[in-house]
Amino acid sequence: MDGVTVIDHPLVQHKLTIMRKKETSTAGFRRLLREISMLLCYEVTRDLELTMETIETPLVEMQAPIVEGKKLVFASILRAGNGLLEGMLELVPSARVSHIGVYRDHETLKPVEYYFKAPEDIAERLIIIVDPMLATGNSSIAAVDKLKERGAHNIRFLCLLAAPEGIKNFQSVHPDVRIYTASIDSHLNELGYIVPGLGDAGDRMYGTK
Repeated sequence: MDGVTVIDHPLVQHKLTIMRKKETSTAGFRRLLREISMLLCYEVTRDLELTMETIETPLVEMQAPIVEGKKLVFASILRAGNGLLEGMLELVPSARVSHIGVYRDHETLKPVEYYFKAPEDIAERLIIIVDPMLATGNSSIAAVDKLKERGAHNIRFLCLLAAPEGIKNFQSVHPDVRIYTASIDSHLNELGYIVPGLGDAGDRMYGTK
């Protein structure tokens, strides 16, 4: 699918399968989400530009590669996005963080925005938006809208699961934002949940249902 990268690494797929199981505990789900987020982060950042820097090892002086440019911004769509955010920050602890408060109205399936906080210079940084699900795509579209309104233009979207309907909706509005996901599932049900999916990621992560 154009504009979508499916991260099919065996460890990603293995951990995702365990997360899908309804008997997986809240603690287990949370741990797996943190672990899988580091693997996903590795893939979504694999083409970062490098520059060379002169360093001294205990033995010699050498030219060594280092990530070029300003630090990344991880933009978490609250609240479930924080589950991915925590693991990614373990891998890239120097990254800046943005929080975007958007939730889906379960009756209309439309996004409701309630919070936004981001670094002032996001126009100069690579932004990686994180949310476990790309279901209808409405919340994700609203998050990208907010970032673009503030000048962001180098944006990627990272999720665990995506529905074909959500991908189509998202790309119809933001075709310039590449999607990274561990799986493209079958479809959305009448309640807007991804099938086969893994349920509500926020509820499973925080034990609220």
